Amino acid sequence: MTELSLNILDIVENSIRANATLIEIQISIDTLQDQLTIVIKDNGNGMSEAMLQQVEDPFYTTRTTRTVGLGIPFFKQAALMTGGSFHITSQKDNGTLVNATFRLSHIDRMPIGNMTSTIYTLLTLHTEINFVYTYSFNKALFTLDTRQIRLLIGDVPINSPEVLNFLSEYLNDNISSVNEGIDL
Repeated sequence: MTELSLNILDIVENSIRANATLIEIQISIDTLQDQLTIVIKDNGNGMSEAMLQQVEDPFYTTRTTRTVGLGIPFFKQAALMTGGSFHITSQKDNGTLVNATFRLSHIDRMPIGNMTSTIYTLLTLHTEINFVYTYSFNKALFTLDTRQIRLLIGDVPINSPEVLNFLSEYLNDNISSVNEGIDL
C-alpha cells in the first residue's frame, strides 16, 4: 500500500468483518513532537489471545479468499520503519484497538492519502455502522460522528447523494482548514 488511508481502510474492513457497529478512527498530527498517530478502535467481536498472537504474522489470515493477511503486518511495518511504534489490543467480545505512531518527518513515512475518499467509501458501503472520525493537527481538530448526523437527517439515508456530497465537502473543508494548507 502506498498511502496510510488505504491501510486504515483495510483495518476498518477487518473491524466490519468482526461485526463492529461503532468504529472510531483518529488521526493526530503533532508537528512539535514530529509525530503522526493513527488509532482505530471498534466494538466488534474482538480476538482471542491466540488469534492476537498471530495477527501480526503476514502468513496468518482468517479469510478464505487468500492465504495471507497483509493489512496489520504492513501497517505495523510502515510505522516501525519511521522509528514509530505499533500496538494492538483486543479482547474477545470487547473489540479491538490498533494504535500506530509514525515519525512525521521520516523520509519513509507514507503520505496519509485521501482520507475523505476512505471515509466516503465507508459511509457509502456500510450504512448500518456508526463511524466517528477525528482529525487533529496540532491543537486544531474536527470530528465527524455519524450518530450525530443521523439525528440531523432523520429518515434520509446517510448514503443518499445529497448527504454524501455534503459530508465530502465537510471533510475536505475541515481537513484543509485544520492542516493550515500543509499537504501531508
